[in-house]
Amino acid sequence: MRNDTSLDSHAHINHAHINHAQVRKLTLDTEADTKRLAEQLAELPLTGSVWLSGDLGAGKTTLTRYWLQALGHTGAVKSPTYTLVEPYRIKQKSTEKNAVQVKPVYHADLYRLQDPEELSFIGFDEYLDEPNALVIIEWASRADSYLPPPVLFVDITQDDSDGELRSVELRLSRAGQVQQIDLSAIHI
Repeated sequence: MRNDTSLDSHAHINHAHINHAQVRKLTLDTEADTKRLAEQLAELPLTGSVWLSGDLGAGKTTLTRYWLQALGHTGAVKSPTYTLVEPYRIKQKSTEKNAVQVKPVYHADLYRLQDPEELSFIGFDEYLDEPNALVIIEWASRADSYLPPPVLFVDITQDDSDGELRSVELRLSRAGQVQQIDLSAIHI
């Protein structure tokens, strides 16, 4: 994986003190690189939503599967293409001695969403409001008028015809900056 920490001049961040901890540009050469990226994302103290964008086949679901596994999920990872949302309750070690906490993680795929208002019918707001929850959303642009801003944007672009090479841009939103998420440790 190659690492490019240059800033995106089009980032929708209003702060004059933008630094390399807020935007990361990476090149994934192999699926193993995707797994390493997911492992590093799992180390971030993320709560709220993360929006994954990219064309069909760009690797959004693969990244999410590895991310869920890195968070501690041991079962199968189902695609939420037809169900819209797949919930996970991931047991993680707590900072307290021998304690275990449950991290609620929701994987949403809004590709088949016809109207953003459908999200209110299925109680999607409850996922977003749940304390300590991480909501990973593919195709969030189909409901961006309904959804609150994410903490992190992950844009994946397939760069070659054989399907291996991908460019990834990680970009913190204002909410991610407020949470003091630091992307500078993300490198492969």
